[in-house]
Amino acid sequence: MLGLPGLLLMLSLGSVCCPPGALTALRLASRRGPPGRAQPRPAALYQTRYFPQKIDHFGFDQDLTFQQRYLVADQHWRKDNGSILFYTGNEGDITWFCNNTGFMWDVAEELNAMLIFAEHRYYGESLPFGNKSYSDSKHLNYLTSEQALADFAILIQHVKETIPGALNAPVIAIGGSYGGMLSAWFRMKYPHVVVGALAASAPIWQFEDLVPCGTFYSIVTNDFKKSGQCCSESILNSWGAINRISSTDEGLKWLSSAFHLCSPLKSKQDAAVLKAWLSETWVNLAMVNYPYKADFLQPLPAWPIQVVCKFLKNPKLPDKLLLQNVFQAVNVYYNYSGAASCLNTSQSATRNLGLTGWYYQACTEMVMPMCTDGVNDMFEPRKWNFHVFSEECFKLWKVRPRPSWIPSVYGGKNISSHSNIIFRQSALKSIPI
Repeated sequence: MLGLPGLLLMLSLGSVCCPPGALTALRLASRRGPPGRAQPRPAALYQTRYFPQKIDHFGFDQDLTFQQRYLVADQHWRKDNGSILFYTGNEGDITWFCNNTGFMWDVAEELNAMLIFAEHRYYGESLPFGNKSYSDSKHLNYLTSEQALADFAILIQHVKETIPGALNAPVIAIGGSYGGMLSAWFRMKYPHVVVGALAASAPIWQFEDLVPCGTFYSIVTNDFKKSGQCCSESILNSWGAINRISSTDEGLKWLSSAFHLCSPLKSKQDAAVLKAWLSETWVNLAMVNYPYKADFLQPLPAWPIQVVCKFLKNPKLPDKLLLQNVFQAVNVYYNYSGAASCLNTSQSATRNLGLTGWYYQACTEMVMPMCTDGVNDMFEPRKWNFHVFSEECFKLWKVRPRPSWIPSVYGGKNISSHSNIIFRQSALKSIPI
Protein backbone atom coordinates (compact mmCIF):
# COMPACT_ATOMS: atom_id res chain seq x y z
CA MET A 1 0.00 0.00 0.00
CA LEU A 2 2.28 2.63 -1.30
CA GLY A 3 2.07 6.02 -2.84
CA LEU A 4 1.63 9.74 -2.23
CA PRO A 5 -1.68 11.21 -1.07
CA GLY A 6 -3.44 12.86 -3.95
CA LEU A 7 -1.61 10.84 -6.58
CA LEU A 8 -3.33 10.67 -9.94
CA LEU A 9 -1.19 8.80 -12.40
CA MET A 10 -2.37 8.22 -15.93
CA LEU A 11 -0.49 5.48 -17.72
CA SER A 12 -1.06 6.28 -21.36
CA LEU A 13 2.02 4.74 -22.87
CA GLY A 14 1.68 2.97 -26.14
CA SER A 15 -1.18 2.93 -28.59
CA VAL A 16 -4.63 1.70 -27.64
CA CYS A 17 -7.83 1.74 -29.64
CA CYS A 18 -10.05 3.53 -27.17
CA PRO A 19 -13.57 4.88 -27.88
CA PRO A 20 -13.60 8.67 -28.09
CA GLY A 21 -14.83 10.29 -24.93
CA ALA A 22 -15.48 7.31 -22.67
CA LEU A 23 -12.15 7.03 -20.88
CA THR A 24 -11.50 10.77 -21.10
CA ALA A 25 -14.83 11.53 -19.45
CA LEU A 26 -14.13 8.98 -16.77
CA ARG A 27 -10.70 10.47 -16.14
CA LEU A 28 -12.16 13.96 -15.77
CA ALA A 29 -14.93 12.68 -13.53
CA SER A 30 -12.40 10.99 -11.26
CA ARG A 31 -10.70 14.35 -10.72
CA ARG A 32 -13.80 16.13 -9.50
CA GLY A 33 -13.11 15.14 -5.92
CA PRO A 34 -15.27 12.99 -3.71
CA PRO A 35 -18.84 12.51 -4.91
CA GLY A 36 -21.78 12.94 -2.57
CA ARG A 37 -22.61 10.27 -0.08
CA ALA A 38 -23.39 6.94 -1.66
CA GLN A 39 -27.08 6.31 -1.04
CA PRO A 40 -28.46 2.79 -0.60
CA ARG A 41 -29.66 1.50 -3.95
CA PRO A 42 -33.14 -0.04 -4.07
CA ALA A 43 -32.97 -3.53 -5.52
CA ALA A 44 -35.30 -2.31 -8.27
CA LEU A 45 -32.44 -0.19 -9.66
CA TYR A 46 -30.48 -3.29 -10.62
CA GLN A 47 -31.17 -6.83 -11.75
CA THR A 48 -29.54 -9.77 -10.00
CA ARG A 49 -28.28 -12.41 -12.40
CA TYR A 50 -26.17 -15.55 -12.29
CA PHE A 51 -23.69 -17.01 -14.73
CA PRO A 52 -22.16 -20.53 -14.69
CA GLN A 53 -18.39 -20.15 -14.33
CA LYS A 54 -15.80 -22.88 -14.50
CA ILE A 55 -14.26 -23.55 -11.12
CA ASP A 56 -10.84 -23.92 -12.76
CA HIS A 57 -10.12 -21.82 -15.85
CA PHE A 58 -6.53 -22.99 -16.21
CA GLY A 59 -6.73 -26.76 -15.94
CA PHE A 60 -8.61 -29.38 -17.91
CA ASP A 61 -9.09 -32.11 -15.32
CA GLN A 62 -11.67 -30.12 -13.32
CA ASP A 63 -14.82 -29.35 -15.34
CA LEU A 64 -17.22 -28.35 -12.56
CA THR A 65 -19.00 -24.99 -12.55
CA PHE A 66 -20.52 -22.62 -9.99
CA GLN A 67 -23.02 -19.78 -10.17
CA GLN A 68 -21.36 -16.38 -10.16
CA ARG A 69 -23.67 -13.58 -9.07
CA TYR A 70 -23.61 -10.23 -10.84
CA LEU A 71 -25.79 -7.12 -10.81
CA VAL A 72 -26.87 -5.12 -13.88
CA ALA A 73 -28.20 -1.54 -13.93
CA ASP A 74 -29.14 -0.31 -17.40
CA GLN A 75 -31.34 2.74 -16.76
CA HIS A 76 -28.91 5.02 -18.64
CA TRP A 77 -27.65 2.45 -21.12
CA ARG A 78 -27.74 3.53 -24.78
CA LYS A 79 -27.14 0.77 -27.28
CA ASP A 80 -25.86 3.05 -30.03
CA ASN A 81 -23.04 4.82 -28.18
CA GLY A 82 -23.06 3.64 -24.58
CA SER A 83 -20.25 2.16 -22.54
CA ILE A 84 -20.08 -0.52 -19.87
CA LEU A 85 -18.66 0.25 -16.43
CA PHE A 86 -17.58 -3.03 -14.88
CA TYR A 87 -17.02 -3.22 -11.13
CA THR A 88 -14.36 -5.78 -10.30
CA GLY A 89 -15.79 -7.23 -7.12
CA ASN A 90 -13.50 -7.68 -4.15
CA GLU A 91 -13.59 -9.48 -0.82
CA GLY A 92 -17.25 -9.25 0.14
CA ASP A 93 -20.92 -9.39 -0.76
CA ILE A 94 -21.41 -7.64 -4.11
CA THR A 95 -24.72 -6.03 -3.12
CA TRP A 96 -22.92 -4.29 -0.24
CA PHE A 97 -20.29 -2.86 -2.60
CA CYS A 98 -22.98 -1.88 -5.09
CA ASN A 99 -24.97 -0.03 -2.44
CA ASN A 100 -21.88 1.82 -1.21
CA THR A 101 -20.42 2.78 -4.58
CA GLY A 102 -21.40 6.32 -5.47
CA PHE A 103 -19.04 7.17 -8.34
CA MET A 104 -20.28 4.66 -10.92
CA TRP A 105 -23.89 5.69 -10.34
CA ASP A 106 -22.90 9.37 -10.52
CA VAL A 107 -21.31 9.08 -13.99
CA ALA A 108 -23.61 6.45 -15.54
CA GLU A 109 -25.91 8.98 -17.22
CA GLU A 110 -23.05 11.10 -18.53
CA LEU A 111 -21.42 8.06 -20.14
CA ASN A 112 -24.70 6.44 -21.28
CA ALA A 113 -23.37 3.52 -19.34
CA MET A 114 -24.59 0.14 -18.28
CA LEU A 115 -23.30 -0.76 -14.82
CA ILE A 116 -22.22 -4.29 -14.00
CA PHE A 117 -21.14 -5.34 -10.52
CA ALA A 118 -19.45 -8.74 -10.60
CA GLU A 119 -19.08 -10.75 -7.41
CA HIS A 120 -15.65 -12.20 -6.64
CA ARG A 121 -15.57 -15.98 -6.39
CA TYR A 122 -15.75 -17.36 -2.83
CA TYR A 123 -17.53 -14.24 -1.54
CA GLY A 124 -21.19 -13.44 -1.05
CA GLU A 125 -23.29 -16.00 -2.93
CA SER A 126 -20.60 -16.94 -5.47
CA LEU A 127 -19.33 -20.05 -3.68
CA PRO A 128 -17.70 -22.65 -5.98
CA PHE A 129 -18.40 -25.55 -3.62
CA GLY A 130 -21.40 -24.22 -1.74
CA ASN A 131 -21.14 -24.59 2.02
CA LYS A 132 -18.00 -26.72 1.55
CA SER A 133 -16.08 -23.88 -0.13
CA TYR A 134 -14.18 -23.02 3.06
CA SER A 135 -13.95 -26.53 4.46
CA ASP A 136 -10.25 -27.08 3.63
CA SER A 137 -7.39 -25.93 1.40
CA LYS A 138 -8.41 -28.37 -1.33
CA HIS A 139 -11.72 -26.60 -1.78
CA LEU A 140 -10.08 -23.17 -1.38
CA ASN A 141 -7.44 -23.93 -4.00
CA TYR A 142 -9.29 -21.93 -6.66
CA LEU A 143 -9.48 -18.71 -4.64
CA THR A 144 -6.91 -16.63 -6.53
CA SER A 145 -6.82 -13.27 -8.26
CA GLU A 146 -6.00 -15.00 -11.54
CA GLN A 147 -9.11 -17.17 -11.40
CA ALA A 148 -11.19 -14.12 -10.46
CA LEU A 149 -9.89 -12.11 -13.42
CA ALA A 150 -10.69 -15.01 -15.73
CA ASP A 151 -14.22 -15.03 -14.29
CA PHE A 152 -14.57 -11.34 -15.14
CA ALA A 153 -13.30 -11.81 -18.69
CA ILE A 154 -15.65 -14.71 -19.41
CA LEU A 155 -18.58 -12.86 -17.82
CA ILE A 156 -18.00 -9.80 -20.03
CA GLN A 157 -17.90 -12.04 -23.07
CA HIS A 158 -21.26 -13.50 -22.00
CA VAL A 159 -22.76 -10.04 -21.45
CA LYS A 160 -21.65 -8.83 -24.86
CA GLU A 161 -23.08 -11.89 -26.56
CA THR A 162 -26.44 -11.83 -24.80
CA ILE A 163 -27.38 -8.15 -24.31
CA PRO A 164 -28.50 -6.45 -27.55
CA GLY A 165 -26.19 -3.59 -28.52
CA ALA A 166 -23.44 -4.55 -26.08
CA LEU A 167 -21.19 -6.45 -28.47
CA ASN A 168 -19.08 -3.47 -29.49
CA ALA A 169 -19.53 -1.37 -26.36
CA PRO A 170 -16.27 -0.33 -24.67
CA VAL A 171 -15.78 -1.77 -21.18
CA ILE A 172 -13.99 0.11 -18.41
CA ALA A 173 -13.01 -1.73 -15.23
CA ILE A 174 -13.51 0.08 -11.91
CA GLY A 175 -12.57 -0.97 -8.40
CA GLY A 176 -11.17 0.20 -5.09
CA SER A 177 -8.57 -1.23 -2.69
CA TYR A 178 -8.21 -4.94 -3.60
CA GLY A 179 -10.86 -4.36 -6.25
CA GLY A 180 -8.71 -1.51 -7.59
CA MET A 181 -5.77 -3.87 -7.83
CA LEU A 182 -7.98 -6.26 -9.77
CA SER A 183 -9.10 -3.46 -12.11
CA ALA A 184 -5.51 -2.51 -12.90
CA TRP A 185 -4.43 -6.13 -13.31
CA PHE A 186 -7.51 -6.82 -15.45
CA ARG A 187 -6.44 -4.13 -17.92
CA MET A 188 -2.87 -5.46 -17.85
CA LYS A 189 -3.82 -9.10 -18.44
CA TYR A 190 -6.92 -8.67 -20.61
CA PRO A 191 -6.41 -5.50 -22.69
CA HIS A 192 -8.63 -6.95 -25.40
CA VAL A 193 -11.54 -7.17 -22.94
CA VAL A 194 -11.36 -3.78 -21.17
CA VAL A 195 -10.20 -0.59 -22.85
CA GLY A 196 -9.19 1.03 -19.59
CA ALA A 197 -9.35 0.86 -15.81
CA LEU A 198 -9.93 3.18 -12.87
CA ALA A 199 -8.01 1.73 -9.93
CA ALA A 200 -8.80 3.65 -6.74
CA SER A 201 -6.54 3.27 -3.70
CA ALA A 202 -4.97 0.19 -5.28
CA PRO A 203 -1.85 -0.99 -3.36
CA ILE A 204 -0.26 -2.88 -6.26
CA TRP A 205 3.26 -2.32 -4.89
CA GLN A 206 2.70 -3.57 -1.32
CA PHE A 207 4.61 -6.79 -2.05
CA GLU A 208 8.09 -8.09 -1.25
CA ASP A 209 10.45 -5.12 -0.89
CA LEU A 210 8.85 -2.89 -3.54
CA VAL A 211 8.13 -0.36 -0.77
CA PRO A 212 9.26 -0.16 2.88
CA CYS A 213 7.07 -2.34 5.09
CA GLY A 214 6.25 0.64 7.33
CA THR A 215 4.76 2.81 4.56
CA PHE A 216 1.12 1.98 5.17
CA TYR A 217 1.10 2.59 8.93
CA SER A 218 3.07 5.80 8.48
CA ILE A 219 0.37 7.10 6.13
CA VAL A 220 -2.36 6.09 8.58
CA THR A 221 -0.52 8.00 11.30
CA ASN A 222 -0.28 11.10 9.13
CA ASP A 223 -4.06 11.10 8.74
CA PHE A 224 -4.39 11.41 12.52
CA LYS A 225 -1.60 13.98 12.77
CA LYS A 226 -3.38 16.19 10.26
CA SER A 227 -6.76 15.79 11.96
CA GLY A 228 -5.98 17.00 15.46
CA GLN A 229 -3.14 18.34 17.57
CA CYS A 230 -1.50 15.61 19.68
CA CYS A 231 -3.98 13.05 18.38
CA SER A 232 -1.44 10.54 17.10
CA GLU A 233 0.75 11.12 20.17
CA SER A 234 -2.19 10.19 22.42
CA ILE A 235 -2.68 6.94 20.54
CA LEU A 236 1.05 6.19 20.69
CA ASN A 237 1.07 6.69 24.47
CA SER A 238 -2.04 4.55 24.94
CA TRP A 239 -0.15 1.30 24.26
CA GLY A 240 2.11 1.75 27.26
CA ALA A 241 -0.89 2.72 29.38
CA ILE A 242 -2.68 -0.50 28.43
CA ASN A 243 0.45 -2.55 29.15
CA ARG A 244 0.83 -1.06 32.62
CA ILE A 245 -2.81 -1.37 33.62
CA SER A 246 -3.25 -4.89 32.19
CA SER A 247 -0.38 -6.21 34.33
CA THR A 248 -2.81 -6.94 37.18
CA ASP A 249 -6.17 -8.69 37.43
CA GLU A 250 -7.67 -5.51 38.85
CA GLY A 251 -6.33 -3.60 35.88
CA LEU A 252 -7.86 -6.06 33.42
CA LYS A 253 -11.20 -5.64 35.17
CA TRP A 254 -10.86 -1.86 34.93
CA LEU A 255 -10.04 -1.99 31.20
CA SER A 256 -13.06 -4.23 30.54
CA SER A 257 -15.30 -1.72 32.26
CA ALA A 258 -13.68 1.41 30.83
CA PHE A 259 -14.01 0.14 27.24
CA HIS A 260 -17.52 -1.29 27.83
CA LEU A 261 -16.38 -4.64 26.47
CA CYS A 262 -18.93 -7.37 25.80
CA SER A 263 -16.43 -10.01 26.97
CA PRO A 264 -14.21 -9.08 29.95
CA LEU A 265 -10.44 -9.32 29.69
CA LYS A 266 -9.00 -12.14 31.77
CA SER A 267 -5.35 -12.37 30.73
CA LYS A 268 -2.46 -10.51 29.14
CA GLN A 269 -3.32 -12.35 25.92
CA ASP A 270 -6.77 -10.79 26.06
CA ALA A 271 -5.10 -7.40 26.52
CA ALA A 272 -3.04 -8.09 23.38
CA VAL A 273 -6.30 -8.79 21.53
CA LEU A 274 -7.64 -5.46 22.79
CA LYS A 275 -4.59 -3.65 21.41
CA ALA A 276 -4.88 -5.42 18.05
CA TRP A 277 -8.55 -4.45 17.91
CA LEU A 278 -7.70 -0.82 18.64
CA SER A 279 -4.98 -0.83 15.97
CA GLU A 280 -7.42 -2.16 13.41
CA THR A 281 -9.94 0.49 14.46
CA TRP A 282 -7.47 3.31 13.75
CA VAL A 283 -6.64 1.76 10.36
CA ASN A 284 -10.31 1.37 9.46
CA LEU A 285 -11.01 4.98 10.39
CA ALA A 286 -8.24 6.10 8.05
CA MET A 287 -9.75 4.05 5.23
CA VAL A 288 -13.21 5.59 5.63
CA ASN A 289 -12.24 9.17 6.46
CA TYR A 290 -14.83 10.59 4.08
CA PRO A 291 -15.92 14.26 4.08
CA TYR A 292 -19.57 13.15 4.31
CA LYS A 293 -21.60 10.81 6.49
CA ALA A 294 -21.23 7.19 5.44
CA ASP A 295 -21.84 3.68 6.70
CA PHE A 296 -19.46 1.65 4.57
CA LEU A 297 -17.74 -0.17 7.46
CA GLN A 298 -19.71 1.45 10.29
CA PRO A 299 -22.19 4.36 10.50
CA LEU A 300 -19.90 7.38 10.80
CA PRO A 301 -20.03 11.17 10.72
CA ALA A 302 -18.31 13.32 8.12
CA TRP A 303 -14.55 13.56 8.67
CA PRO A 304 -14.64 10.87 11.39
CA ILE A 305 -10.96 11.17 12.32
CA GLN A 306 -11.46 14.85 13.17
CA VAL A 307 -14.35 13.84 15.44
CA VAL A 308 -12.24 11.09 17.03
CA CYS A 309 -9.29 13.42 17.60
CA LYS A 310 -11.43 15.81 19.67
CA PHE A 311 -11.07 13.25 22.47
CA LEU A 312 -7.32 12.79 22.01
CA LYS A 313 -5.80 16.20 22.68
CA ASN A 314 -3.62 15.48 25.72
CA PRO A 315 -1.14 12.59 25.43
CA LYS A 316 0.39 13.34 28.87
CA LEU A 317 -2.67 12.47 30.91
CA PRO A 318 -2.43 9.76 33.59
CA ASP A 319 -2.98 6.28 32.19
CA LYS A 320 -6.61 5.84 33.17
CA LEU A 321 -7.70 9.29 32.04
CA LEU A 322 -5.89 8.81 28.73
CA LEU A 323 -7.58 5.45 28.13
CA GLN A 324 -10.99 6.83 29.03
CA ASN A 325 -10.45 9.33 26.23
CA VAL A 326 -9.36 6.53 23.91
CA PHE A 327 -12.65 4.77 24.67
CA GLN A 328 -14.58 7.93 23.76
CA ALA A 329 -12.64 8.03 20.50
CA VAL A 330 -13.26 4.41 19.47
CA ASN A 331 -16.87 4.75 20.56
CA VAL A 332 -17.31 7.18 17.65
CA TYR A 333 -16.42 4.34 15.29
CA TYR A 334 -18.35 1.52 16.97
CA ASN A 335 -21.29 3.35 18.46
CA TYR A 336 -21.94 6.59 16.60
CA SER A 337 -25.59 5.61 16.31
CA GLY A 338 -25.77 5.02 20.09
CA ALA A 339 -27.33 1.58 19.60
CA ALA A 340 -24.47 -0.56 20.95
CA SER A 341 -24.71 -1.62 24.59
CA CYS A 342 -21.15 -2.96 24.61
CA LEU A 343 -18.14 -3.18 22.29
CA ASN A 344 -17.05 -6.48 20.76
CA THR A 345 -13.30 -6.88 20.23
CA SER A 346 -13.89 -9.75 17.79
CA GLN A 347 -15.53 -7.46 15.25
CA SER A 348 -14.11 -4.31 13.70
CA ALA A 349 -16.04 -4.02 10.42
CA THR A 350 -19.26 -5.02 8.71
CA ARG A 351 -20.04 -8.71 8.37
CA ASN A 352 -20.47 -8.12 4.62
CA LEU A 353 -16.71 -8.38 4.27
CA GLY A 354 -15.44 -11.92 3.67
CA LEU A 355 -12.58 -11.82 6.15
CA THR A 356 -12.03 -15.58 6.20
CA GLY A 357 -11.52 -15.64 2.44
CA TRP A 358 -9.19 -12.66 2.59
CA TYR A 359 -7.09 -14.31 5.30
CA TYR A 360 -6.68 -17.31 3.01
CA GLN A 361 -5.65 -15.07 0.10
CA ALA A 362 -3.14 -13.31 2.35
CA CYS A 363 -1.71 -16.72 3.24
CA THR A 364 -1.22 -17.73 -0.39
CA GLU A 365 -0.53 -15.00 -2.96
CA MET A 366 -1.61 -11.66 -1.42
CA VAL A 367 1.42 -11.47 0.87
CA MET A 368 1.77 -7.82 1.88
CA PRO A 369 4.67 -7.14 4.29
CA MET A 370 3.77 -4.55 6.94
CA CYS A 371 5.60 -3.35 10.02
CA THR A 372 5.57 -0.59 12.62
CA ASP A 373 8.31 1.07 14.68
CA GLY A 374 6.55 3.49 17.06
CA VAL A 375 8.74 6.31 15.73
CA ASN A 376 7.49 7.02 12.24
CA ASP A 377 4.01 5.83 13.22
CA MET A 378 1.68 5.79 16.24
CA PHE A 379 1.66 2.01 16.71
CA GLU A 380 3.55 -0.42 18.91
CA PRO A 381 6.75 -1.65 17.25
CA ARG A 382 6.15 -4.81 15.26
CA LYS A 383 8.61 -6.30 12.81
CA TRP A 384 7.65 -8.13 9.64
CA ASN A 385 8.59 -11.77 10.19
CA PHE A 386 7.82 -13.88 7.16
CA HIS A 387 8.78 -17.13 8.88
CA VAL A 388 6.31 -16.58 11.73
CA PHE A 389 3.65 -15.51 9.22
CA SER A 390 4.24 -18.61 7.12
CA GLU A 391 3.94 -20.86 10.17
CA GLU A 392 0.65 -19.23 11.14
CA CYS A 393 -0.68 -19.76 7.62
CA PHE A 394 0.32 -23.39 7.64
CA LYS A 395 -1.33 -23.88 11.02
CA LEU A 396 -4.56 -22.31 9.76
CA TRP A 397 -4.79 -23.60 6.20
CA LYS A 398 -1.99 -26.12 5.62
CA VAL A 399 -0.60 -23.82 2.91
CA ARG A 400 2.60 -21.79 2.54
CA PRO A 401 2.54 -18.19 1.24
CA ARG A 402 4.38 -17.30 -1.96
CA PRO A 403 5.63 -13.71 -1.46
CA SER A 404 7.17 -13.40 -4.94
CA TRP A 405 4.19 -14.60 -6.93
CA ILE A 406 2.20 -11.37 -7.34
CA PRO A 407 5.20 -9.29 -8.52
CA SER A 408 6.13 -12.14 -10.88
CA VAL A 409 2.72 -12.51 -12.46
CA TYR A 410 1.71 -8.82 -12.60
CA GLY A 411 5.08 -7.13 -13.07
CA GLY A 412 5.70 -5.31 -9.79
CA LYS A 413 6.86 -1.78 -10.62
CA ASN A 414 7.62 -2.70 -14.22
CA ILE A 415 4.26 -1.61 -15.64
CA SER A 416 5.32 1.06 -18.14
CA SER A 417 4.21 -1.04 -21.11
CA HIS A 418 0.58 -0.89 -19.99
CA SER A 419 -1.84 1.88 -20.89
CA ASN A 420 -5.16 3.51 -20.01
CA ILE A 421 -5.01 2.81 -16.29
CA ILE A 422 -6.01 5.64 -13.95
CA PHE A 423 -4.52 5.17 -10.51
CA ARG A 424 -6.67 7.43 -8.38
CA GLN A 425 -5.54 8.18 -4.84
CA SER A 426 -7.49 10.65 -2.75
CA ALA A 427 -5.69 12.76 -0.17
CA LEU A 428 -8.63 11.96 2.11
CA LYS A 429 -7.81 8.26 2.50
CA SER A 430 -4.88 6.29 3.74
CA ILE A 431 -4.68 3.39 1.30
CA PRO A 432 -1.82 4.32 -1.02
CA ILE A 433 -0.98 3.17 -4.52
